[in-house]
Amino acid sequence: MNKNFIILILCALLAFTTACSNSTDNSENQEEVITEVETVEEIPQYNGDNSATSVDWNGTYKGTVPCASCEGIETILTLNMDMTFKLSTHYFGRNDALEEDVMGNFSWDKTGSIVTLANVKDRPNQFKVGENRIWLLDMDGKRVTGDLADHYILTKQ
Repeated sequence: MNKNFIILILCALLAFTTACSNSTDNSENQEEVITEVETVEEIPQYNGDNSATSVDWNGTYKGTVPCASCEGIETILTLNMDMTFKLSTHYFGRNDALEEDVMGNFSWDKTGSIVTLANVKDRPNQFKVGENRIWLLDMDGKRVTGDLADHYILTKQ
């Protein structure tokens, strides 16, 4: 009878030890999952209406913006719902017919009205989004003013 009692106690200890080790493994897995979630870029929360939430912004926009050393820069920007973009530019009147395509991700500013294109260097990479049009902003992120201001608007196709 003592043997049965000792075997019962050993089985109970074994079961308890197994349950504790599984609990520890689960907490380690939970920490890994939490770490992964924390590294995901936070999606901004907006109060009220703005371009990101109220405008049908995804699509292709096209226009010709002024150029100091050519006749104009045909600019085509496609914004996708998965937060990716394609920016195509063609410089008119240049002998080398410079054309560029840049693709990448974009992000909204905290107000939900301006998108910033990643991977675009040495030129403006921000656009203010409106209904069926977007405005190419200057290098400081401000709208272009003056006589040529209307030439910095791309219209939705």
